[in-house]
Amino acid sequence: MRRDDIDMQANDRVARLHTMLRGSPYTAYLYSYPHKTAHRPLDPAVPLSTLWADERRDALFLYIHVPFCAMRCGYCNLLSQKGRPRSGQVLGFLDALERQARAVRAALKEASFARLAVGGGTPTMLGLSELDRLLDVAQRIMGAEPSIPGCVEVSPETVTREKLALLRERGIDRISVGIQSFVEAELGALRRRQSPGRVHRSLELVRELGFPTLNIDLIYGIEGQDIRGWDVSLDQALRYRPEEIYLYPLYVRPLTQLGEDRRSWDDQRLELYRHARDRLRGVGYNQISMRMFQAPHAGAGGPAEKAPLYRCQQDGMVGLACGARSYTTHLHYSTPYGVSPAAVNALIDAYIARSDRSFSFADHGIRLDAEDRRRRHVIQSLLLCEGLDLAYFRRRFETEALEDLPELAALVDQGLARRGADRLALTEAGLERSDVIGPWLHSDRVQGLMDRHELR
Repeated sequence: MRRDDIDMQANDRVARLHTMLRGSPYTAYLYSYPHKTAHRPLDPAVPLSTLWADERRDALFLYIHVPFCAMRCGYCNLLSQKGRPRSGQVLGFLDALERQARAVRAALKEASFARLAVGGGTPTMLGLSELDRLLDVAQRIMGAEPSIPGCVEVSPETVTREKLALLRERGIDRISVGIQSFVEAELGALRRRQSPGRVHRSLELVRELGFPTLNIDLIYGIEGQDIRGWDVSLDQALRYRPEEIYLYPLYVRPLTQLGEDRRSWDDQRLELYRHARDRLRGVGYNQISMRMFQAPHAGAGGPAEKAPLYRCQQDGMVGLACGARSYTTHLHYSTPYGVSPAAVNALIDAYIARSDRSFSFADHGIRLDAEDRRRRHVIQSLLLCEGLDLAYFRRRFETEALEDLPELAALVDQGLARRGADRLALTEAGLERSDVIGPWLHSDRVQGLMDRHELR
């Protein structure tokens, strides 16, 4: 792109930032870029052996998605099927997962993994033997060694001592518990059924079994929630001295149950976020991003200190099962995305029915051009408290970040970021606007694809 075109585009983006800052601080939660709604069918499909041939494969992230959940919370837009799976469905899913893993492992050839995560849905919806088989897929077929950092998401209603003991024996060191709230009225507003007794018992079990890292997820901005109720949840979470706490602002998205009751509650969410941020910092937690807070004792002596370094901006991800995404340098791929019960059921059935050979190809995704590779790096760096390492960007892309994306200077002008000798980092005001700044930095191409996506 010519310099004049870059500057003109930057001016348009600065004007757009001013407009967005006058609106809601909660535009979109950006946990990946490009978003899955920018993915499209790939024609022709790309052989995985070709796709991964020139990629670094010494520090990959393995993610396995379990698309089953005991309930579907009112805010949830993940690919997950609510309620008890149909007869034979879990067996069919695990059979397909094993077929996919063998095909992917053959395509990767020489590869090693630095991280493992199992999410969903709710992985602990699986029975004990089924969970054991899933870990066999991760560790014995894919080669994700038990010694690397491994995380499994659990829910209080589906976790048992036996399941947690199995996870610990198999090397899992991090358990993430989606509590969301310890206040029953707030859980009702989220349309989430959860027994307080089961919640506390699940957290006690995680501690009794000695997992090095406990993460607790909490949600703020729930209808009827105030500072007093928010403090109840924070107090209860802190009782268990979790190594990590994630604070999620409530979003109401299309096709979710709460999407029918949308209202404006920006001031409430900001007040609750600031209150929790200050409380957690006050008891020693380090803020890693707008959402993540980490205890000072987190990670001490754990697997992450010995495992290969994983950089989300650069290293690849291998996703298995419907709902998972895989990242290479030039192409991100996944299964198609759906939210409605009918779409989710159809996608799970389609996954189970896939042939062995079809798993050797990427047939749905997005190719990243040079601009989007740089934008991805900037977004994934800037939304962390440590910010964008300008020298690292220069080494990786052989160009200057503020020349490629001159609109970044507007963040400094607006007091949303500060620039040091070789780092650009968000200020507290900028972190509060993470869910504006991330979407603002989308390329026009990616945003256009997302806007044209037909949600189902």
